[in-house]
Amino acid sequence: MNRFQKLFSTFINNNSGKLHFACHSHHYWPDCTREAQLNYWDDSSRLVDDKWGEIFSKRIPNVQNLISEVLNFDRAEDICFAPNTHELVTRVMSSFSGKIKLLTTDSEFYSFSRQLNRLIEENTIEATIIPLEPIDTFEERFTKESHKGFDLVFTSHVFFNSGYAINGLTEFVNKIEENNKFIIVDGYHAFMALPIDLSRIGDKIFYIAGGYKYVGSGEGSCFMTIPKSCKLRPLNTGWFAELSTLDNIDESQVGYPTNGLRFAGSTLDFTSLYRMESVLNLYKNEEINSELIHTHVQNCQREFLKMVDGLNHSHLNRENLLYSEERDHGHFLTFELESASLVESLKEKLSLNGVLTDSRKNRLRFGFSIYHDPKEYKAELFNVTL
Repeated sequence: MNRFQKLFSTFINNNSGKLHFACHSHHYWPDCTREAQLNYWDDSSRLVDDKWGEIFSKRIPNVQNLISEVLNFDRAEDICFAPNTHELVTRVMSSFSGKIKLLTTDSEFYSFSRQLNRLIEENTIEATIIPLEPIDTFEERFTKESHKGFDLVFTSHVFFNSGYAINGLTEFVNKIEENNKFIIVDGYHAFMALPIDLSRIGDKIFYIAGGYKYVGSGEGSCFMTIPKSCKLRPLNTGWFAELSTLDNIDESQVGYPTNGLRFAGSTLDFTSLYRMESVLNLYKNEEINSELIHTHVQNCQREFLKMVDGLNHSHLNRENLLYSEERDHGHFLTFELESASLVESLKEKLSLNGVLTDSRKNRLRFGFSIYHDPKEYKAELFNVTL
């Protein structure tokens, strides 16, 4: 094992003989997360009801600071947590009165697109949906449409169904902020994968992400940064939003915190927060940052494609590869094939050789992580026939 793989020894040993290319979907957890999970149990047994004081005075601020360092975000207290990003997005959307005028794309994650379609059915949202394809003109087309003005703009940083990444997020946000009230950027496939710098745009946007993908802290640890001096009053609100200084002292109205807890919900299992804290602390102590991870993954992708080139495979080839430019995609490579059934057949054949992938309809995805070693990419494992 190399020095990165040693951090994931338990997951790797328990999956001996397998090449895990589904890390963009179900990332291995570092060994430190097991101790973190037990620490939450120990704290709960030791503190009982008093654990909330420990969590909100120590754990949450520490994780907020760790996330802020990764994002180069200077308002750590303006980070809110939830079990999933869907909860955070719907809470933001509940802040608007009347029909919401929204701009988004046709390539957002299923939870958002399903929720959007249901709200469209109820005639509570007027949505303009921009196709991601053709990709060469996407940013131009999206920017042009945004100048018409919307209540809310929602877009991914890295798109889940292809891996395409917005190149230059700061410049992109600066182009679309004009005439638009609020912007949400879904950064789940970018956080701890691509180097991210919110120093010039963090005051203007909501940035949502979580730990299940490239952090490797498992389910339940999602977060959202909020715009500076945000005054939205979410209709969907919970008792955690009472645990901070309120900016509304009118007893005839519900008050809201002046920080990220404005978008907080209710009781959740903070085991996930402990795990995320342990991973981010580990990476900090090991001097592993997004730049290092990204460099390692790009090298893995280059070696993978060299191996694929040598296969002369009828399906796994550059002709079927989406977005081969390194600057234009995140940490998974996507092959677009003729049909979903063909993808499933190929995925099954690869799995018999210990190569684990995942798919979205007729697209087969190969994810890459810090726990990959390109020396393990043996051509005979990929040279399957259908």
